[in-house]
Amino acid sequence: MFRIENISKKFDGGIEPIHGLSVIINKGDVISLIGPSGTGKSTFLRCLNLLDPPTSGDIFYKGERITEKGYDFTAHRQKVGMVFQSFNLFNHLTAIENIMMPQEKLLHRSRQEAYDNGMRLLEQVGLSDRSLQYPGQLSGGQKQRVAIARAMAMDPEVLLLDEPTSALDPTMVDEVNDVIGKLASSGMTILIVTHDMAFARTISNRIFYMDEGIVYEEGSPVDIFEHPQKQKTIQFVKKMFLLEETINSRDYDFSGLTKKVYELMLQMKSFGTVWNNTVLLMEEIIQNLLFSLLKDPVRIHLRLECKKHSNVLVIEYGGDELDLVSLINEKAQSSIEKDPDDLLPLTARLIRGYAKEMSYARQERELRNCLTVIVGESGTRKS
Repeated sequence: MFRIENISKKFDGGIEPIHGLSVIINKGDVISLIGPSGTGKSTFLRCLNLLDPPTSGDIFYKGERITEKGYDFTAHRQKVGMVFQSFNLFNHLTAIENIMMPQEKLLHRSRQEAYDNGMRLLEQVGLSDRSLQYPGQLSGGQKQRVAIARAMAMDPEVLLLDEPTSALDPTMVDEVNDVIGKLASSGMTILIVTHDMAFARTISNRIFYMDEGIVYEEGSPVDIFEHPQKQKTIQFVKKMFLLEETINSRDYDFSGLTKKVYELMLQMKSFGTVWNNTVLLMEEIIQNLLFSLLKDPVRIHLRLECKKHSNVLVIEYGGDELDLVSLINEKAQSSIEKDPDDLLPLTARLIRGYAKEMSYARQERELRNCLTVIVGESGTRKS
């Protein structure tokens, strides 16, 4: 559908967010553009829509060179619709009027036809009961759904979405993603700039990781998120699903840590027992085990890597050699009745029950202990 050949875009001041970018986009593709900020993702979309035509290089749409001088960009934008993160609705028009106006002015539809089509689209995005409300009366998620309905009213062949949920409260993200998901399942060609990796993984058949002004690496969601080949892609993906924390005090804010873990797992849409088991194991190992065994000053480094169906929890702690795996196994066999004041047997049994796998290593050069715990969807070991 699109053939992009060696395009570059240079702005005043010498800023060149994309340069030498070449890629093919096929009909029916649902492509998520991911990567660090400032790597040309939004600029690339704007080039495809001709809002910011490339400075050099060529773009072909259905075999037609759209970068040639005098090309009808207005007609092109009717075929290639765009939805922005800031909604761009007209505040003085109601929701239905926002959808009707471009149909009447650009497609020359009658007012009744534009109205009927607009109401059909509002119903599709779940807002038919909000048709007479103004943007100021709508939530952020509702505004974005109206913006999507307005773009779809032009009967586009391709839909470009530039971070459509970045300006939304987290509670409103799912309602917009649901609408986009339905469009994707209908067979529409979609390109979306997003920082929501779980959504990108779910919705896309292709992922473009952008860096160095180009599509640095591309592939299926499995290729990019589980088997990336290039160094910058590997670093980016690892960072998106990695949490590292250093605990220097017994007064550490564990509620804040729990929130960070929640936000990390939100990226993976990974909750339920994985979420519960991870939080429980962190608290049991650090608060109930290490805090009772380590002398001051306490220094514990926590590393949590979030995967699709499991988490890898690495806990490093200093001091003398302390094999927690052996200690946990030993204490789990202890009788609580022998010493009612010793709570470690109960802690050990909980850890063994909820950890899928555990391993210990001693790093003598750094005088550091390392406990690695695999956390699954349910505890598989029996205490």
